[in-house]
Amino acid sequence: MEYLHSAMKQLIVATLLVLLTAVSAVGAGDVFHLVLTGSINPVSRDIVKRAISQAEEAHGEMLIIELNTPGGLGESMRDIVMAELAATVPVVVFVGPPGARAASAGAIITLAADVAAMAPGTNIGAAHPVELIGTGGEEGQDKTMTEKVTNDAVAFAKSVAQERGRNVEWAEKAVRESSSLTAQEALDQGVIDLIAADFSDLLNKLDGYTLPDGRVLHTAGRRVVEVHPSLRERLLGYLADPNIVYVLFIIGLYALIYEFFHPGIGFGLAAGGICLTLAFFGLQILPVNVVGVILILFGVGLMVLDAFTPTHGILTTGGVVSLLIGSFTLFNIPNRTIGLSWTTIFLTVGTVTALFLFIISKGLLIQRKRPVTGTVGMIGKEGTARTALDPDGKVFVHGEYWNARSTAGRIEAGEKVVVEGMDGKILIVRRAS
Repeated sequence: MEYLHSAMKQLIVATLLVLLTAVSAVGAGDVFHLVLTGSINPVSRDIVKRAISQAEEAHGEMLIIELNTPGGLGESMRDIVMAELAATVPVVVFVGPPGARAASAGAIITLAADVAAMAPGTNIGAAHPVELIGTGGEEGQDKTMTEKVTNDAVAFAKSVAQERGRNVEWAEKAVRESSSLTAQEALDQGVIDLIAADFSDLLNKLDGYTLPDGRVLHTAGRRVVEVHPSLRERLLGYLADPNIVYVLFIIGLYALIYEFFHPGIGFGLAAGGICLTLAFFGLQILPVNVVGVILILFGVGLMVLDAFTPTHGILTTGGVVSLLIGSFTLFNIPNRTIGLSWTTIFLTVGTVTALFLFIISKGLLIQRKRPVTGTVGMIGKEGTARTALDPDGKVFVHGEYWNARSTAGRIEAGEKVVVEGMDGKILIVRRAS
């Protein structure tokens, strides 16, 4: 009996150990996959850091980042690289599918991976730092500042390549000379480790791959867990596009102006408020030049002022010029592939200027027209004296008889009069010239 009791205890302990092992193994050994496209910005940075944390917490086998980017913001790129270097889970960066690129910031992110791979027909490089520096400064100062930024970027790229055992010389060329390589050239020059036709081919080639630190990767039979952006990250991802943020900002301003001068059902207020709220979210993400914001607001103000103080288009012209200058300097992203495009600027400014001139200005002019109905509308009307006014008498104005009082002495019956004002229900008139 005692032997049976001891055996039951051992069976229970063994079962508990098996269950605990199974629970702790949920997610362990999974391959996590993140598709990262578009520009490198604070939103993509947060997605990558979350994916790394998710793979680490689940004791995943590795995280594969499928990358296709034209580049992006330097600070966001540095944060991603730091997260890659500090990750306890192996990070694989795969530049794919065919036709994709890892340009500018994407090149450094690829260099920082534990395993760097590319698909045929892709390219990597052109990592020269493009910054808006020294606006309004002297040319010599701008050149010095550009050299400082370039040297800093070169040192960072070289340190990342050296840390991962990759081609340090090419890392410097990518920054200084904007060097770019095909997938085969990158493999031959020691910039990447593998070429894979697609994601499935990459998994096959990673199975049994040994990292420099001795860890061996296993992919055969492993579950692939897709890491998707959250709803918030998707929204902020759209708002990380300078073109969308710029259009929302301009539409929001003019919608509020329209609502202010044409109060009605509140459509302008609602649309303007929503657009500006979304635009402000984007302005918090992107590198914004405060001078650009001020110039845009100043330009809009000049155009509105021209509606109240007609200057034959002088203020409107100044407003358009200020709006254009502010638009070109709004974001500190001079690279048009990831920044605000000239086409967006000209189309937006042209459209809102036309709407302002042909809709809002006309509405303001109508508001400023002299009333033509009611007692106030009588002022300025011409009529005829039906009796002599000395100074009081009767006049016929606007199809009606009125009691009237003359301000120009005696007016004989039959003379033409002009209404100058009203005293209660008595018209104040003078002799028509």
